[in-house]
Amino acid sequence: MQYFSRCILVISILFSLNLFSQPDSLYFNKKSKSKIDLGWNTKKEAGLYLNQVSFTNWNAGGTNSITAILSGNASAKYKQENLFWNSFLTLRYGLNKQQDKPLFKTEDVIEVISNVGLEKSPESNWFYSARFSFNTQFANGYSNPDDNDPISKFMAPGYVFVGVGMEYGRHINRFSLYASPFTLKTTFVLNDALANRGAFGVDPAIYDLEGNVIREGKKTRQELGALFTGQFEDEIFENIKFNSRLRLYTDYLNSFGNVDLDWEFNLDMKVNKYVQATLGSHLRYDNDIKAEVEKNEMTNEEVVIEGPKLQWKQLLGVGVIVDLDSVISLSSSDP
Repeated sequence: MQYFSRCILVISILFSLNLFSQPDSLYFNKKSKSKIDLGWNTKKEAGLYLNQVSFTNWNAGGTNSITAILSGNASAKYKQENLFWNSFLTLRYGLNKQQDKPLFKTEDVIEVISNVGLEKSPESNWFYSARFSFNTQFANGYSNPDDNDPISKFMAPGYVFVGVGMEYGRHINRFSLYASPFTLKTTFVLNDALANRGAFGVDPAIYDLEGNVIREGKKTRQELGALFTGQFEDEIFENIKFNSRLRLYTDYLNSFGNVDLDWEFNLDMKVNKYVQATLGSHLRYDNDIKAEVEKNEMTNEEVVIEGPKLQWKQLLGVGVIVDLDSVISLSSSDP
């Protein structure tokens, strides 16, 4: 598994560095300081993506379904001559309804990222950086719509990363790299049932021979390791924007060399000022998340816990995007 993780690490880095690159620039175009807007720069957006399929007397068969994803994004960026502070908030929640099936969650994200950077020297593109990130979810998650036993909940899991390191990209357009040799990762599982099962890598409960709990499962797990992130964003064609974010983490104390992967990239295709189509992909591998194989009800077999697996989520949707800053500005200008 370590060999697989290292292969993923190498491929991901090469892909992040070379994707859509051009030999003459590699997108490493320095910005002059005169073009950098100093002070605060904020942005807020809200969007609704819909996908609907309906069948009437369709001889090939099919199931009526509708999917809706509500999203919100906000950013606050502060710049001075040798200092910057960038913060981002991402909220997404999606539901799917199929014919004769209960509502089923398809998207659930709460994420906060904040990083502060101090320029190493006026001539350098490197700067000292400290980074904080937090992510969890809004609602319960289930393996399938008919389940009653949740496999995840709000703050179960929740993840916090805090670290210091160096970042490259202060004066480089559209591209940045961050490396931290000391990053503390804390995993929260603030639910008794999931903590007792040892979900998401926390220590499980200890039981006696009669099944009574001797010691409750731990609700937190802490790791100290190295973190590498890469971010790329650019309008690769007119009205087509590409953004990619890669995060690689390895723990010094447990399974050093086994790399956790989180890689998300999206194509945002703008139709007009309000309508946008999005194609996205999200790859994730976490050595602490074990796969469960459901027991066979016919044979009453026990649940089997397998090793971690590569997770993949794909999104294709068309929706309405509203720039909240523009709406607020128009509202405030009305007499």
